[in-house]
Amino acid sequence: MKIIMISLDTLRASRLSGYGYGKPTSPYLDAIAKQGVLFERAFAGDIPTEVAHTGIFTGKVGLTTGIVSHGSDLTNLPKTVPWLPNMLRSAGFTTGAVDNLYQLKEWFARGYRYYINSVGGKRWIDGRTVNELAFPWLESHKDESFFLFLHYWDTHTPYLPPEKYIEPFYERGRNPFDPVNKSMEAAYNHMAYPFFKHHHYDLVGPVTDSAYYDALYDAEVRYLDDRLQELDAHLEVLGIREDTLVVLFGDHGESLTEHDIYWDHCGLYDQTVHVPVIMRWPGRIPAGRRVPGLVQHVDLLPTLLEAVRREAGPDIDTSKLGDPSGLDGRSLWPAIEGRADGTHETVYLSECAWQAARGIRTDRYKYIRTYDSGPFVRPACELYDLMADPEETVNLAEANPELAERFQSLIDTWVEEKLQGRGDPMKRQLEESGLPFRKRIEQILASAGLSWEDWRRDPRRERFDGAVRTHA
Repeated sequence: MKIIMISLDTLRASRLSGYGYGKPTSPYLDAIAKQGVLFERAFAGDIPTEVAHTGIFTGKVGLTTGIVSHGSDLTNLPKTVPWLPNMLRSAGFTTGAVDNLYQLKEWFARGYRYYINSVGGKRWIDGRTVNELAFPWLESHKDESFFLFLHYWDTHTPYLPPEKYIEPFYERGRNPFDPVNKSMEAAYNHMAYPFFKHHHYDLVGPVTDSAYYDALYDAEVRYLDDRLQELDAHLEVLGIREDTLVVLFGDHGESLTEHDIYWDHCGLYDQTVHVPVIMRWPGRIPAGRRVPGLVQHVDLLPTLLEAVRREAGPDIDTSKLGDPSGLDGRSLWPAIEGRADGTHETVYLSECAWQAARGIRTDRYKYIRTYDSGPFVRPACELYDLMADPEETVNLAEANPELAERFQSLIDTWVEEKLQGRGDPMKRQLEESGLPFRKRIEQILASAGLSWEDWRRDPRRERFDGAVRTHA
């Protein structure tokens, strides 16, 4: 049995043509979906990257594992927590990864016999590099039962696609550096500007047209799509395409100016928490199935364990997989086979990096409670009717306080049930260390002789740039 699990970092579902986008960003992903199953409403319960992947490989939400924050020095995942690569290796799979999450936390390397770090190159982590590292591994292990994790970062900032990929998504003759265009001013004068100046804006250049950044994102999606086509072609050449279970997912999406978030992945709005999930397994997963109901990241682990138990050959000892208790995820197989529409009627949401917030997402409503807004301006409570307002622009919390209170009560009960008397890790993070990304901005500001409070009063690009030059 062969499994390839593919993380498409920062890939927003609504930017794929298979999820309704009108531009040709993902023709090959669409083809894979037509050969298997596409989950129309899959959600990242915990964001961003570190907590999302921890949930995927444990089948447990952040409140269960205690991992709710990204980039925190306070977090630790005990080795006693069942971890998918560990489980599969114990059962007899050869396990490998082309990934760099180990640089975030050590637990992301657990369970792999072969861990290949993908960092490097002009584009930080290029999908072409991931393929160049993965293809020889596949050639060496194609005759074995294996689990391979591949992590593509192309749709993560900075967006630096090859030039030829940009033209189809940016209006011909339009000038991204037109001094008359002021659409970048809100981004350049945002509280988070000091961070993104170094990690994004300076790398792309003095862009004045915000539509150009959107085009760069679309171009990166298309570039990634081509790399996935190359991967699939290599599986065909090796003769293992038909035998391989392929699982593709976005760890979180990306906000492209919505909600005062400029090309980043924070906020519990659907732009960031609605992610693509696509699975293909010829002869085992029905082709062309689209699952309409709510599912979430933590459902992937129990789904893979069930797949192994169904299909594993004599070289795999399924009794060694164990039976992890306390999973928050549920197997997707009933939904895959048309016996259910999804796995959850309600998805709970959480973030603790740029902001600290919890939310709840149902078929119709989204409710968000913000505990620390970081560099953003947020109301304490937000309530959206997603049927009438899918872009989440009209906050109904004050107009419908009873419904808002009911959702808050559901969140409070859920938190209490998950913690089972343990301390709240989000509360600990805020009290003992603060928001990790606020600390990053504070460090950058301090290097320019500015304080957080001073910058909050007057966050102007020219002022920060001038302070950097003066301080230097």
